[in-house]
Amino acid sequence: QVQLVESGGGLVQPGGSLRLSCAVSGITVSTNTMKWYRQAPGKEREFVAVISSSGSSINYADSVKGRFTISRDNAKNTVYLRMNSLNPEDTAVYYCNTMKFSTNYWGQGTQVTVSS
Repeated sequence: QVQLVESGGGLVQPGGSLRLSCAVSGITVSTNTMKWYRQAPGKEREFVAVISSSGSSINYADSVKGRFTISRDNAKNTVYLRMNSLNPEDTAVYYCNTMKFSTNYWGQGTQVTVSS
């Protein structure tokens, strides 16, 4: 059974940083494409970042490019999202995502609030 458990969210001031973690079980992050999404209040869920199974292909939404970094630790079977220069528009619930055998898997999400 695939399980994704996000952590690391919280309240941060504008300009601050956070690192989100997604602990994965049931699949191996080194053989699966892993993604981060976010959903702000009243808005649809949107793509944030993706790392390919090989790790050689990484892409970001334009809104976070240059500020966010996706990475993974194969030994810990965990995916990370390092977020720098946060602004209030980054406030959202952040979700980890992967797909296996045409089934989409989501974590429960972790809340990130950027406010002074």
